[in-house]
Amino acid sequence: MVTFGATILVVEDEPELASALERSLTAHGYRVLSTGRGEDALGLFARAHVDLVLLDLLLPDISGLEVCRRIRAVSSTPIIVLSVKNSEHDKVEALDLGADDYVAKPFGIAEVLARIRVALRRLERQNGGSAEEQVLIGPLVMDFGRRRVLLKGREIALTPTEYELLRIFVVHRGKLLTRQMLLRMLWGSASHDRVHSLHVYVAQLRQKIEPCPGKPRLILTIPGVGYRFSDEVEAADQFNCAHP
Repeated sequence: MVTFGATILVVEDEPELASALERSLTAHGYRVLSTGRGEDALGLFARAHVDLVLLDLLLPDISGLEVCRRIRAVSSTPIIVLSVKNSEHDKVEALDLGADDYVAKPFGIAEVLARIRVALRRLERQNGGSAEEQVLIGPLVMDFGRRRVLLKGREIALTPTEYELLRIFVVHRGKLLTRQMLLRMLWGSASHDRVHSLHVYVAQLRQKIEPCPGKPRLILTIPGVGYRFSDEVEAADQFNCAHP
């Protein structure tokens, strides 16, 4: 017997794909609301309690980007874009408008389910209070109260900028962050010309917290878009150079 949990709004105008998503999500214990039109999606979102939105960008009335913008203006509900539009520009535009993640079509349902779980875990953390004193990810410990970072029990020396960058990654772990998002959070709105500095700090941080900086397990590069800090590493024995 399926135990129903979070409510997911599916906004997809391809009937076969919408039906497949609805069947899979329902089978995995989610409640599903579904529509193929942007204006209807906004109406459903306003009337019902929605925990997460799966959003296509190519809709017959208004664009998915407009739906994303209007939802984000009133709510922090996670939005995962599912779209055949797979250029770097499309991804960055959707993410900068407030989408939490972007999965290109064609996709496997397992990938979508994984992204949903990550987004809902992040939502649960936020709803439980954003003032986490300590975060444990595998052998990495970030102690916000003492501004300390430990790896396998040893304290890691970070510069103030490295610490702030890691704090941003950890607070938003699992979320795809564009370069422009990170620049704004680190250095403010007039920081668009500091992309090289961002890359340098990411590389420095990887050298200090990744066992194999050339094959990172935590700070993942999303080509052409930005970075994602993984929260999939749960055990210390997963966190080593030999692990695939």
